[in-house]
Amino acid sequence: MSRPRTPVEHPVIAIAGLGIESSTFSPARTHAPAFHPQRGDDVLTRYPFLAPGRPLRDAAEWKGALVGKSLPGGMVTADAFAALSDELIERLRAMPHLDGLWYDIHGAMTVEGVEDAEALLLTRIRESVGPDVVVSTSMDLHGNVSRELAHLSDLLTCYRLAPHEDHMETKERAARNLVDLLESGAPRPVKAWVPVPVLLAGEQTSTRIEPAKSVYAAVDEVEAVDGVIDAAIWVGYAWADEPRNRAAVVVTGPDRDAVAAGAERLARGFWQARRDFAFVAPTDSLDGCLDQALASSARPFFISDSGDNPTAGGAGDVTWGLERVLARPEFKDADGPAVIYASVPGPAAVAAAAEAGVGATVTVTAGAEVDDRHAGPVTMTGVVHAVKHGDRDAETEVVLRVGRVHVILTKLRKPYHLERDFTDLALDPRSAEIVVVKIGYLEPELFDMSADWRLALTPGGVDQELVRLGHRRIRRPMFPFDPEMADPDLTARIIAPSDQPLTGDNE
Repeated sequence: MSRPRTPVEHPVIAIAGLGIESSTFSPARTHAPAFHPQRGDDVLTRYPFLAPGRPLRDAAEWKGALVGKSLPGGMVTADAFAALSDELIERLRAMPHLDGLWYDIHGAMTVEGVEDAEALLLTRIRESVGPDVVVSTSMDLHGNVSRELAHLSDLLTCYRLAPHEDHMETKERAARNLVDLLESGAPRPVKAWVPVPVLLAGEQTSTRIEPAKSVYAAVDEVEAVDGVIDAAIWVGYAWADEPRNRAAVVVTGPDRDAVAAGAERLARGFWQARRDFAFVAPTDSLDGCLDQALASSARPFFISDSGDNPTAGGAGDVTWGLERVLARPEFKDADGPAVIYASVPGPAAVAAAAEAGVGATVTVTAGAEVDDRHAGPVTMTGVVHAVKHGDRDAETEVVLRVGRVHVILTKLRKPYHLERDFTDLALDPRSAEIVVVKIGYLEPELFDMSADWRLALTPGGVDQELVRLGHRRIRRPMFPFDPEMADPDLTARIIAPSDQPLTGDNE
């Protein structure tokens, strides 16, 4: 049994965490500045529900330690992880008595030379704050939940929508559940954890469509059962080659039988639907998608250049797709369709175009400085259409008009998810015939403005054709790598509260 606890009327809660999706199939590396770490009271500004005067802000004394979130990318360097982790721990050690800790992470961080980085960091956190501090962990549904991470967390939840339109709602739920547990004085809850041997890309498991829509709808039903605090399904992160990478279910609550039954129900639902998961949009080669866009009257027609998606872990500078777009004769004709391509990093190209200024004709070379496995740098001659300084991710952006293609070049890689990402560069995506974006499924604003769209299966560090990537360290058998595998054991593994030792096989 978990140790009895005393109700806490106005708990003191620290906030800490590091978050990133890290592709082990990308040659890129992620360094400490990419996390844009926030410290102290600045951490609270990340969360609208912790703004002054909001009920949850007033329900506890919140103390920011260090929270850093990076764009998805390559593996985190050992030095970056050590520096950020050490600072985070020192800030926690300097704090007075804590009642709780909110661990705000992504769950797919891969670090050079480290297994299960999030569990390792949480182990260090627990050693620094002591065993009595209650921990609530919030995650992306594309994170990975090892048994160790589930054990170290008292409460555990993740997003329920993909795209993640509920990301802030999920974080608020994690914080609210923590406050409620501390105020109640109830014992630490039991967790039922079920690893599910399925590893699929997010673009195949979007909750916009079936079967994920129904699989995730069952989460609310399980959570509504007496004796359950929270229920969650993780798809896992497909572009890292680690033993922990797979789908998982965790149901948390005071009633052992209720959480076990709920977890097994959700795990069975996910497993039974495994063959029905499909891409969220029609797929084709990039040339095939361009052919369909040119033949269609739907405008704007969006195409996802998915293999180098920077918000899934791609290096962002693969030029394979841009080469093919620029080579199309339809886009060289002055009367051809207008195309926007977003984007390719090229620091030297951006500097030269920015110095030349809007209206100048320049010849520049960009791309393939990090990931040159599929195509080399691209040399382009075009007119500088726009220059913008000061972006948080890109730092400097340039639009170069090459024929009918408006190519967005960046100093540092940047995802293009919002309409203003384009309009700030004097581009109108709504009036373009074709918009090619390095992305997987379209983010909400792009989805809403698209008249039609296709997912191009292109090469890169987050290739959607998972089987051809060459996973070697994931636990086998695993669907779809072993399509005819036998049904797995989906019995709930009961994980004792975190104030008790972890025993048994850490699956």
